[in-house]
Amino acid sequence: MALLEFFRTPKKPSANIAKERLQIIVAERRSGGPAPTYLPKLKEDILEVISKYVEVSPDMVTVSLEQKEEDLSVLELNVTLPEDETK
Repeated sequence: MALLEFFRTPKKPSANIAKERLQIIVAERRSGGPAPTYLPKLKEDILEVISKYVEVSPDMVTVSLEQKEEDLSVLELNVTLPEDETK
């Protein structure tokens, strides 16, 4: 079995994939491209990952991108997590 694992490409953890996507977004934004059209898809992806661990609805996640200066952009992600009911 170990021999077959040698030829397979290892799966990347979701955190690494999310990091790569954010790096692409930041690079695209710095290039002075058009207004961001990727934010709804980014929100969907983040919601999908979070919902693997806790039950959240789309209104509990907000994503915004703000241009502070010419070379400074701020990506803000707010997630409202549900209360722990096991108390």
